[in-house]
Amino acid sequence: MSTLVDYSVDDGIAVIFINNPPVNALSQPVRQAIKEATMAAGGDDGVTAIVIACAGRTFSAGADIREFDAPVKDPSLPILNDFIEACAKPVVAALHGTTLGGGLELAMSCHYRVALKSTRVGLPEVHLGLIPGAGGTQRLPRLIGAAAAIEAITTGRHIPANEAMDLGVLDEVVEDDVLQAAVRAAHRLVGDGVISRTGDRDVDLETLQDGVFSKAKAKLSKRRRGFDAPQAAVDAIEWASTVPFSQGLLKERECSNTLKASLQSKAQRHLFFAERLALKIPDIPKDTPLLDVATTGVVGAGTMGAGIAICLLNADLPVVLVESKQDALDRGLERIRKTLDRDVDRGRLDSETRDVRLARLTGAIGLEALGTVDFVVEAAFESMEVKKKIFTELGSICKSTAILATNTSTLNINDIAAVTCSPDRVIGTHFFSPANVMKLLEVVRGDKTAKTFVATTLKLGRRIGKTPALSGVGYGFIGNRMLEDYVRESQMMLLEGASPAQVDSALEAWGMAMGPCAVMDLAGQDVSFLTRDQNRELLPNDPLYCVPGDIMNAEGRFGQKTGKGFYQYPDGRTRQNDPDAIDLINAAATKLSVKKRVTITDQEILDRCLCALINRGAQLLDDGIALRASDIDVVWSAGYGFPAYRGGPMFYADSVGLDVIVQSFETFAKEFGNDYGYWTPAPLLVNLAKSSKTFAEYDADQKGSA
Repeated sequence: MSTLVDYSVDDGIAVIFINNPPVNALSQPVRQAIKEATMAAGGDDGVTAIVIACAGRTFSAGADIREFDAPVKDPSLPILNDFIEACAKPVVAALHGTTLGGGLELAMSCHYRVALKSTRVGLPEVHLGLIPGAGGTQRLPRLIGAAAAIEAITTGRHIPANEAMDLGVLDEVVEDDVLQAAVRAAHRLVGDGVISRTGDRDVDLETLQDGVFSKAKAKLSKRRRGFDAPQAAVDAIEWASTVPFSQGLLKERECSNTLKASLQSKAQRHLFFAERLALKIPDIPKDTPLLDVATTGVVGAGTMGAGIAICLLNADLPVVLVESKQDALDRGLERIRKTLDRDVDRGRLDSETRDVRLARLTGAIGLEALGTVDFVVEAAFESMEVKKKIFTELGSICKSTAILATNTSTLNINDIAAVTCSPDRVIGTHFFSPANVMKLLEVVRGDKTAKTFVATTLKLGRRIGKTPALSGVGYGFIGNRMLEDYVRESQMMLLEGASPAQVDSALEAWGMAMGPCAVMDLAGQDVSFLTRDQNRELLPNDPLYCVPGDIMNAEGRFGQKTGKGFYQYPDGRTRQNDPDAIDLINAAATKLSVKKRVTITDQEILDRCLCALINRGAQLLDDGIALRASDIDVVWSAGYGFPAYRGGPMFYADSVGLDVIVQSFETFAKEFGNDYGYWTPAPLLVNLAKSSKTFAEYDADQKGSA
C-alpha cells in the first residue's frame, strides 16, 4: 500500500485514509492507492464496509491540476469513481475542510456522505475553463436536481455543509469527529443491507422546469459572456436528464477532454497558477519573518478610503478611519454603514455580522489616532504635496513596526518614502475602485522597502480577499502604465474617424469587460486629464496625445459623474451615443489636420490597442517594473477586465505568436508613421520573437514560470 494512503480495519470497517498534503490532491499515485485499498477491502471477508477519509486540514480539494497537460495514467479519476460506486460493500465518505472538484466527485461516487458542519463543498472546475469530468455533471443532478446542479456547477461556488445537506449532496452533518460518525454510518448501512448508488437514480422530474436548460444558457450568455465551460456544463447536466447514466458519463468525459485541450482552459489554468506565483518574490525567502497585523488605519474617508476600510472590516480587522474635518468623516462613516446595510438587504451578510464589523470601526479627527495601529493605508487626494505632508506626520506618529502604505495610482513611492524617518516601512497598495469590490491589489515596492514589509503586505492582501501582484516603482506601475498606451491608441483612432461606440464595441465583443472610452468615462475624464497633466514630462511630446480625452475634460464632460463624456448617461450609468462628443472630436481632428480615414475595421481596433498594450508590458519586463509576464496577466485579468479565457495580454501574445506581433508593429509603422516611437517594439519582444521564444519561456528562464 502507498504511503500516500493509510489502510486499517477495525470491527469490520476498513478505513482508507488519504494523506497527500497540503490539500490531498487526487494525483495518479493517490488514485492507484485508493483503488488498491478498495480492492483489498472488497476481497476481505472480514470487512463489511469501507470509509474514505483524509488527513490534514481538508478532504481532497480536487485533482492535481499539473497533470492536466500530461497523458492520463490509469486509474483515471472517472474510472476510480465508477469502481468505488460499483463496490459490493457500502462505502462512506467522511468529509471536512473544502471538498472540491474531484474530491466531491469522489465523495458522490460513495454510497453515503458525512461531513463536519464547517465543511464546504463545490465543483469549481468552471473557473479553469472545464466541467467536472469525473461524473460530477451526471451525479450531482441526480442528487439535487437539474436546476440546483446548474447553479452549483456554473457558479462553482463553495456550498456550506448544512445547505449541501438540505440540497441532498450530503446525508449527514456532524459537529465533531467526522471519522467516527462515518464509521457509525457504515455499520448502519451494513445493518440495513441496502446500498444507494447515485448512478442508479433518475433526475427528479420536478427540477426540470419548463425551459430550464435554455433559460440557463441565455442567462449565462450575459453573465458569463464569452466563456465556453458554463454553457458546456448546462449541456452535460441536460444529458443527465435525457440519456442513461453510462452514456452520460461517456459524453461528459468527451466534453471534458475537449475543453481541457482548448485555449480557453489553458488560459484560465495559466491564471490559476499565475495568481499563486505572484505571491512568490525571488529575493524574499519563504522564511522571511512576517509582522502581526492586528489593527489597521485608513487616512481619508472618501469613496476610496471608505472602500478600503470595508475590505479591512470584512477581514475581521479593526479599523481607525481618519479625516481632517468632521463632516468628511461623517460622510465616510455613513458610506460604510450604507454599504454594509446593502449587503444585508441583498443577503450577502447577516445583520449580526454587520453589527460586529461596524463595532470594529472607529472614526477620528487627526493622524494622532493612528499611533498604535499595525498597518496604515493613506487614501487621500492624488497629489504628491498632500501625500508627502501626510507621510511626514505618519513617520513620527506611528510605531516603528507599522506598515505605512499609500494608495497612489501613479506617484513615485520613493519620493513619498523619502520624507519619512524610516523609508523601509513605506509601500504602495494600489486598490482599484470600488475598493470593496475589485479584486486586484498592486503592491508597489519602493527602493528601500524592507522585505518583511513586502511579504507582510502581500499576505495581508490575500487575507482581505484581494489578488496581489508586485510592481516596482514607475509611472502608473504595471496596470495604469499599460492602460496609458492602450487608451492612447484608442483615442488616436477616434481622431481618425472611429466612434467611441465602434472602438468599445470591437473590444467588448472580443471579451474586454468595458471598452477604453467607457472606462475613461467611468474613471472620470477629469481624473485622467489630471494624471496626464501631472506627468507630461514622462509622456510623448505628441500634439495628438489623448486629445479627445483632453477635450472632454475642457468641456466639463467628465463622464458618468456629470452625465456626459464620450457618451451621454441619462440615468448616470447607462451609456448612450452622443453626437455632440463626436462633433467635438471631429472639430479637433480638423484643427490638428488629422487625415480622416474612410474605414477603420474592428480588427484594426483590436490589433492596434492590443499591440500597444502588449508592447508596454514587454517594456515593463525589460525595465524590471514587472517581475514576470504572468504577473502582468494577473494585473490585467483581475483589475482591468481582460477576459480570463484569453489568459491576460502576455499569454494572449504567446497564443498569437510574438513574431506575428512584431510584424504588426512593422505594418503599423509603415502605415501610420513612427515619429514618437509608438510602433517600435520593445527590445524584449523583438529578442523573444527572433529566438522563437514565448513570454512563458522568458518567465521560466527567470525562474518565475507559472
